Amino acid sequence: MNMSFGSRLKHAWNAFFNKDPTSYYRDIGAGNAIRPDRPRFSRGNERSIVTSVYNRISMDAAAIDLFHVRLDENGRYLETIDSGLNNCLTIEANADQTGRAFLQDIVMSMLDEGCVAILPTDTDTDPDASGSFRIDEMRVGKILEWYPAHVRIRAYNEHTGKKEDITMPKSAVAIVENPFYAVMNEPNSTLQRLIHKLNLLDVVDEQTSSGKLDLIIQLPYVIKTEARRKQAEIRRKDIENQLAGSQYGIAYTDGTEKITQLNRAVENNLLSQIEYLTSMLYSQLGITQEIMNGTADEKAMLNYYSRTIEPILAAIADEMKRKFLTKTARSQRQSIEFFRDPFKLVPVADLAELSDKLTRNEILTSNEVRQIIGMKPSNDPNADELRNKNLSEPKGDTPVANAQVDEETVNDEEENQNEV
Repeated sequence: MNMSFGSRLKHAWNAFFNKDPTSYYRDIGAGNAIRPDRPRFSRGNERSIVTSVYNRISMDAAAIDLFHVRLDENGRYLETIDSGLNNCLTIEANADQTGRAFLQDIVMSMLDEGCVAILPTDTDTDPDASGSFRIDEMRVGKILEWYPAHVRIRAYNEHTGKKEDITMPKSAVAIVENPFYAVMNEPNSTLQRLIHKLNLLDVVDEQTSSGKLDLIIQLPYVIKTEARRKQAEIRRKDIENQLAGSQYGIAYTDGTEKITQLNRAVENNLLSQIEYLTSMLYSQLGITQEIMNGTADEKAMLNYYSRTIEPILAAIADEMKRKFLTKTARSQRQSIEFFRDPFKLVPVADLAELSDKLTRNEILTSNEVRQIIGMKPSNDPNADELRNKNLSEPKGDTPVANAQVDEETVNDEEENQNEV
């Protein structure tokens, strides 16, 4: 749309030039140098390799679509419901997070804490007063205390810029427990034992790299009297001064003195135990090293999605369905479902053959296949037909033939009416 020069001057705006001088002094809330709503790991998890495991699982879980949908009478997907809950799951969960970032926050916090709360922060009615409410915004909260019918949650308040504690009824908050709690969050679980061993290995590394020489000096005389001890102490300090004052750390000793160096690598079985616990953790979680470095094949990824990602997403979807959908909504076949794109792991070389089988067996239309490979849909009406394109279409079933038959039928009926 073309605008005149005067209209542009009237409506033009610049982020730096069109600033009211008084706006610099208004109160816009508390400021932070780092993002205050970002999840922080607890119990030292941020200093171990388990952070990479948490991040990989949460990223893969967030890549799967979670929708508020309506099902048919057979429990199959029918349509996506345009609701505030679906908007939170797909587009914008709150002022700071998209739907995908929100889902990743849920999974990462759940794996770290063991149990996490999904708190509706903006609703049309009070959840305490009514069991039916529209959800416009949601946040992930940490559960501090448990009560018979309530929980105390610490969540980020976007209006104050701080994390605050709030008590909410359990019926209005989705409480999701880690399906792998026994493996990851129990005090003596495989993951906690692995973290403990990693901390011990860090202590040993700090001791070996602390800069100490750990020398034992064998003097040519027996140290039993006080005078000999003082003489040995003077000799030890002399060698320390030589090493400290030398540019290259060189000292001299007497020919009759013997020096033994102890700062060699301490032989222990920590590394072997860590490797054993890591392999055990991967097997219990359904993860392999190839999944972590991105070289896993299709079968390994399918097993990973089935054994690891699916239980996590099912726990989240079931709890949201139980808490955020009323009995009336569930009777209307509303549900929270997740869908994984099976074509993400298909190589390009196999995609053509797979597309031919799906269209030939009348599973997908041509436009649906084009959408999968990232192409625009075709305007041809035949591209939206669910039929085998390799077979010739019967003449009586073509749209043109059907239109001609209908037109001839109408003409015959009009002629008969005129004759009567």
